[in-house]
Amino acid sequence: MLAVKSANIRDNFKEWCDKISMGETVVISRPRNENIYMINEAEYNELQKAKKNAEYLAMLERADEQVKNGQVVVKTMEELIAMEE
Repeated sequence: MLAVKSANIRDNFKEWCDKISMGETVVISRPRNENIYMINEAEYNELQKAKKNAEYLAMLERADEQVKNGQVVVKTMEELIAMEE
């Protein structure tokens, strides 16, 4: 991971984009710790996938807790078929 100032990115944008596309992560230092991270598309996609997986697992955990606490509606197959008609 490399840390640079925004002026350096602005002055050498192509070179920094080349480094990022090769897998380097770049932190652009900004005042008041409002830093920006630049990553390549593959890394971004992996982060999005991990986020969605975490959200899905949290939903499953909530559903499991609801089942354990009896917060479910139980229907027989006959009741479900009757609801369909």
